[in-house]
Amino acid sequence: MKTIAVTVAVLALGLAACQPKAEDNAVGNEANVEDAANADVNAATNDAVDASNAAENALDTAGNAIENAGDAVENAGEAVANAADNAAD
Repeated sequence: MKTIAVTVAVLALGLAACQPKAEDNAVGNEANVEDAANADVNAATNDAVDASNAAENALDTAGNAIENAGDAVENAGEAVANAADNAAD
């Protein structure tokens, strides 16, 4: 009977030693949470940069369109002036 009790005690201690420690699991879980948070921050930062670049490109495009419209008005004015000069000749 004593032999069985000792054997059971040794097996229980052996199994207890094989289980991961709660502290190690907590550290691993904390690292996983931090990694996930960093990934989220990086993704948000990249999205913000992409949005900023898109806004800048849209402003550049609008500025170019306004400049082109101004050039078209100027060209039309010159064409009218040239037509008037040609009609006078």
